[in-house]
Amino acid sequence: MKTCVIRAWDMTKPLLFCPAMNTVMWEHPITAEQIERLKGFGYTEIPCVVKRLVCGDEGRGAMAEVWTIVEKVKMTFSERDLPTQS
Repeated sequence: MKTCVIRAWDMTKPLLFCPAMNTVMWEHPITAEQIERLKGFGYTEIPCVVKRLVCGDEGRGAMAEVWTIVEKVKMTFSERDLPTQS
């Protein structure tokens, strides 16, 4: 489903993505390939973080904190002189 959204995306607009998965999935080589491919299209990764995951494991794969995502979105809009609302 996400790939359908990305294929339909207007590439003149910024796209930020926040990967989130368990550590085993994160460490799989396919994940690195997919992330590099998205970045190759000019999309911006907001990296995952290390913490306790939904599955109960502790490790890399948790989605970035909301405040981190919000700040990155605001910065991206500012850099591109896109309109924002308070």
